Amino acid sequence: MDRKHNKNLVAYARELRNNMTKEERHLWYDFLRDYPVRFSRQKILGKYIVDFYSASAKIIIELDGSQHYGDIGKEYDGRRDKYLEEYGMKIIRIPNNEINENFYGVCEYLDNEIKQSLSQLR
Repeated sequence: MDRKHNKNLVAYARELRNNMTKEERHLWYDFLRDYPVRFSRQKILGKYIVDFYSASAKIIIELDGSQHYGDIGKEYDGRRDKYLEEYGMKIIRIPNNEINENFYGVCEYLDNEIKQSLSQLR
């Protein structure tokens, strides 16, 4: 994977960081920003921009709105996930409604997944 900044995506990634969805803001400011394992938001990885990324845990967290559940969204996400998984990344997809309805459960789930990933990498 070419981890260098794709010049074509830098401006778009910056725009996404500046205009996060309310679910992304909630997860970032109320959990991931101060989490003991470093996360980046709207990170360029090869030819894609991922919502949240931890290099040390090799985890990508994607928050999915309704566009991800149609045929086109599912097909695109499948190709994208396959590309990222080829580089040893674990992709965790969280529906937006789970952030809104079960935030603490989502945080507990993510905490467990991150710790498990880190223990497997040691």
